[in-house]
Amino acid sequence: MKTRTLRNAISIALLAAATGVSEQAAAQDTSAKTDKQGRAPATHAPAKTPATESANADTPAPTNLQTITVTGTRIRGGTTPSPVITIGSEQIQQEGFTDLGEVIRSVPQNFNGGQNPGVMGVASGLGDTTGGSALNLRGLGADASLTLLNGHRMAYDGYSQAVDIGAIPVEAVERLEIVPDGASAIYGSDAVGGVANVILKRDFDGVALATRYGKATEGGLATREYTATAGTTWASGGLIATFKDVDADPIYARQRSYTKYLFDPYTIYPGSHARNALVSAHQSLGDAAELRLDALRNRRDLTQSLGVSTDSYYRYNPVTSITLVSPSIEFFLRHEWSITIGATYGKDDTANVSRLASKAGSSVVSQVCYCNDSRSWEVGAEGPLFPMGGGEAHLAVGAGARKNKFRVEPKGSGGGYGGEESARFAYAELSLPFVAPSSHIAGVHRLELSAAVRGEDYDSFGRVATPKLGVIYDPTADLTFKASWGKSFKAPTLLQRYSEKYAYLWSAAAVGASGLPADATALLSAGGNTDDLHAERAQTWTASLALHPEALPGLDAELTWFGIDYTDRVVQPVLYQEALRNPAYAAFVNWSPTPEQIQHLLSVYGGHFYNYAGAPYDPSKVVAIIRDQYVNSARQRVKGIDLSGSYRFDLDSGQLMVRGSASWIDSKQALSAGQPEHALAGTVFNPARLNGRAGVSWTSGRFSASGFVNYTGGVTNGFAPTPEKTGSFTTLDTTVNYSTAERGGAFSGVRLELSVQNLLDRKPPLYTAPVATYVPYDATNYTAIGRFVSVSVSKRW
Repeated sequence: MKTRTLRNAISIALLAAATGVSEQAAAQDTSAKTDKQGRAPATHAPAKTPATESANADTPAPTNLQTITVTGTRIRGGTTPSPVITIGSEQIQQEGFTDLGEVIRSVPQNFNGGQNPGVMGVASGLGDTTGGSALNLRGLGADASLTLLNGHRMAYDGYSQAVDIGAIPVEAVERLEIVPDGASAIYGSDAVGGVANVILKRDFDGVALATRYGKATEGGLATREYTATAGTTWASGGLIATFKDVDADPIYARQRSYTKYLFDPYTIYPGSHARNALVSAHQSLGDAAELRLDALRNRRDLTQSLGVSTDSYYRYNPVTSITLVSPSIEFFLRHEWSITIGATYGKDDTANVSRLASKAGSSVVSQVCYCNDSRSWEVGAEGPLFPMGGGEAHLAVGAGARKNKFRVEPKGSGGGYGGEESARFAYAELSLPFVAPSSHIAGVHRLELSAAVRGEDYDSFGRVATPKLGVIYDPTADLTFKASWGKSFKAPTLLQRYSEKYAYLWSAAAVGASGLPADATALLSAGGNTDDLHAERAQTWTASLALHPEALPGLDAELTWFGIDYTDRVVQPVLYQEALRNPAYAAFVNWSPTPEQIQHLLSVYGGHFYNYAGAPYDPSKVVAIIRDQYVNSARQRVKGIDLSGSYRFDLDSGQLMVRGSASWIDSKQALSAGQPEHALAGTVFNPARLNGRAGVSWTSGRFSASGFVNYTGGVTNGFAPTPEKTGSFTTLDTTVNYSTAERGGAFSGVRLELSVQNLLDRKPPLYTAPVATYVPYDATNYTAIGRFVSVSVSKRW
């Protein structure tokens, strides 16, 4: 009832704005700005325009004590040797993105596989289970990319240890910063592929109401969206609060010509109903300190149906609830030093009800909760050490602790499994500016070195230390060379450690043996591993060249070369049908096990024992033990090139911005030391080798328009009888915005938007599905939404 009341209130307010207008709100461009050398500005304060000066004439200016924190470094106002992708709120609006999930899926360095809407009918472990949107940089997995909200870790989502960035309402976002480079020396576990930091707006004055309606022109995904945002600032602080309600219909297989053969009602894109609420506030205590609070609450109800045969399907109805509360205080000390003390509590529960349905009816198969809980605290200090030729050396140090819990709790049946893990950490980062532009040294316009190290001590597998070194060198004011080298790591997921354990008895012939007695058997262990899992480890490096010529102040371009050597990846390594035949699995096979070894396996993994041997279990007939539980075994090697650029034309009639980015990637994997490498990039359920997005945006007064082309390369389907290569996928998006003048009239502060994604209604490239009940396209790379048209109207007071 409350949601319906809000919807009605928003609609009435937008359509009947003529009844009155409250005080005029200040228009702000909260997109992050940097200078031509990539340095951040001193404070968060937006530039004033005559309109904002008039609107705020009677409002004291808020105190801005905090300098901008750049993602990838803990040095305030510093620079990072890693490439940084910055997407500001203005760009998000111009390109028609309605949530952060859409934003990250537009980034070429990010892979859409894993926990993302519409990723279904794919290999096990890669699909959508909660409806959330997870970052997956370089295709290393959502659990190998770290997502932060104002620098705070969020609770893991579902069972895959992903983080749902889509739970953060985009209306409260100032900018999104992505560092596609290893960052464990700065942030700790998970930051192997990189890190994304969602930075919220600090100063928002007024009230904004918005509504949006959209639909896929081929059918399905009718979307109804209602948003309310309010904020205020005062002399010593500010507050912003946002509530968002989004209801979307599913897309059924029958609504697309290439999926009509799937059993109805098969959903190829889930239906959902999400409610997001966010509050962010800051309050300065004179010049001595500043209090901050970020709080988030999200609930998403999902509906999807997946076929399991030609006449039956599973209906899933997961309900996900996400909570985050993060208070902190920063003390401002003498000599520009500061100390920050903060804590974060996060909770993410997905309660899933699964039903098996057919024409004869339906029955509940399972009701289970994937329950995640995280708690952390941290103390950090940062400030200058001593003067150098290029400015002042800066040091950042800190320490803290973190605890994560994970439980799988069946409803009503008891049991379940899960566990918890605690870690303590300490870090230090040093920035040394040797040469500054003011030094006027020929051939050395700027030279900065940086070094960071972080140590973490886990109560499960012990200690791990990760260093990182970086250099930034400008030979002239027009060029910047950056390079970084470091080590990163990821702790095993709690699912990998604590999932249920199984023991299987097979005939030796069924697992690949030959020449053995017909009654010979083999025992196989599978599932969680609490005994000997340790951290996954990686070495990462980047080298980039940035062009920012002073003669062309609107031009910025950057070319980056990157590499990742990722070892000890946790996998279940054995294809059981070949376990006793393929020499690559020799490290996981114990021939002629002793009775004690057999008994130990059954004591650990025999809680769920399945006999597929076709004969009663007889320990004397067991000729081999096969270890297929989670182990540190796989190695991935990734390399590639990123290219990005933009050029701004300032014309008399407005501003034209051309921008684009592309990423080429080559990745390979070996499941164990004895196995050959096989390609990942360019194969189904893995990133395409080439991804890109480029376009133009035009702004003239209160009018703006944009058009962008998205490209995803084809992939090879190795599951087909004969390997087949799909076609590439190219789509065109366009958005038009118009805002009325802010003059206090009836229609002051109104913004209208028309957005069309996939304007030409391109269908996904088709391939031979590996299973008859899978969709006939790679849903990790391509989408079946087709052309999607949306219209929105907003009003700000």
